Amino acid sequence: MLKIRLARVGKKKKAIYRLVVSEHTKDMYGNHLELLGQYNPHTKEIILKNDRIEHWLKVGAQPSETVENLLVKEGIIKAKDTKAKAVRITKKRQVKLNAKDEEKKAKDAEAPSTDAQDEKKEEVPAKEESTEAPVEEKAPEVEEKKEEAETTEEDPSTDAQNDKK
Repeated sequence: MLKIRLARVGKKKKAIYRLVVSEHTKDMYGNHLELLGQYNPHTKEIILKNDRIEHWLKVGAQPSETVENLLVKEGIIKAKDTKAKAVRITKKRQVKLNAKDEEKKAKDAEAPSTDAQDEKKEEVPAKEESTEAPVEEKAPEVEEKKEEAETTEEDPSTDAQNDKK
């Protein structure tokens, strides 16, 4: 089976990768059938031979995961849909799934009654607003008490006490 994969070249800590086609059993650094491009991860530079890559994909070469990600990023191939896998469901599991579906339908049928509860909840904040109004009424009473305190300071008896000091 043919593989399109990355072969590392370059210096220490300055790797550059080549995209090569080779037999999957052979060493990726040894003999390869064709050089398809280069990838420099430091500069994010990708040089590809698009027509040759498409040719090898049509012939049946399988890209590695990393190469596939690079090809998808460059727009050469489309991403695979990983959710499309078929799942085998046992009879017991199917019974449980059916029961859950019935519960959801029952909850959906009860949904209109929850709307009535939501309306009741909306009425509760209105009551809270009515409790705020008496607080505002209490504020003028406090002001009246302050006025009374001021008038008591003006009493002549307090003036006499101040004169003694």
